[in-house]
Amino acid sequence: MDRSRASAYLCPSLYSGAFRPAVASPEPSQSFVWKAVKPFFNGGLSGMMATCIIQPIDMVKVRIQLGAKGNPLAVGMAIARQDGVFALYNGLSAGLLRQATYTTARLGIFNTLSAELKEMNKGQNLPLWMKAACGLTAGGLGALVGTPADLSLIRMQADATLPPEQRRNYKNVLDALVRIMREEGFIGLFRGAAPTVTRAMALNMGMLASNDQAREMLVDAGFAKGSYVVILGGSTIAGFFASACSLPFDFVKTRMQRMTANPDGTMPYKGPIDCTIKTFTKEGPLKFYTGFPTYFIRIAPHVAMTLVFLDAIRYIESKNGL
Repeated sequence: MDRSRASAYLCPSLYSGAFRPAVASPEPSQSFVWKAVKPFFNGGLSGMMATCIIQPIDMVKVRIQLGAKGNPLAVGMAIARQDGVFALYNGLSAGLLRQATYTTARLGIFNTLSAELKEMNKGQNLPLWMKAACGLTAGGLGALVGTPADLSLIRMQADATLPPEQRRNYKNVLDALVRIMREEGFIGLFRGAAPTVTRAMALNMGMLASNDQAREMLVDAGFAKGSYVVILGGSTIAGFFASACSLPFDFVKTRMQRMTANPDGTMPYKGPIDCTIKTFTKEGPLKFYTGFPTYFIRIAPHVAMTLVFLDAIRYIESKNGL
């Protein structure tokens, strides 16, 4: 390198007209760790924020699935009148733990998989079937991680519907987890895991694949990427498909998780398939869509809020160089 080129390299202000101070680059390990952790952190935080808003609707949905009569508003008012307004938030600690495990895993896995596949696809948008496969994978793995918290949530919400002698009266999610493991063994924490995982796979296939696809279609239709129309439109469509795909599995999961032993000591259902068959033959196929309006009202806003909060978190991070 000759002297003039060396001077230009060492003193760029002399040649470019602008001085660029040296900036210490971040530690490669820190940058790598944050890049790997960020999709999971963002997913869990957005899910927890949405849960704080949706919890009362979720409570009403569970009560209707367990046999409460009346429309969602009447059921909600009955709960508040009989047990107090804060009864609508029963199981909130379990709901937050569920989001901290389940949603952290599912959104983190989905975003990581999608990014890797998109890079392999030379930056082009992924086909719908590939998005669906990512959603199925992320939903299944995330649900397996979150099953203990989900089981605790269902039991805490359903406790007041049981006869007094059968109520478990869990104090909080930690008490529920400890008592389930002590009374039913470690495997007891995963009661209903099969329908939980299946339901999550269906929900996340509908939610995540349709969200990405809808946003791409809205952008192709002329709306600006990242605009409110794209974000809210994609999130709303995702909420509908998530509800339609997952309610039958959610119904079976709820029945499995809240069942108690018969007088002879046997359980009402041997497994999710047995529960599905008995429900179908005795109560008909429409029974699986019991409480659909409430379920939709609960799922769609939660899906939409989670995705909107996720975009907001990403925006704040980008503004702060994270």
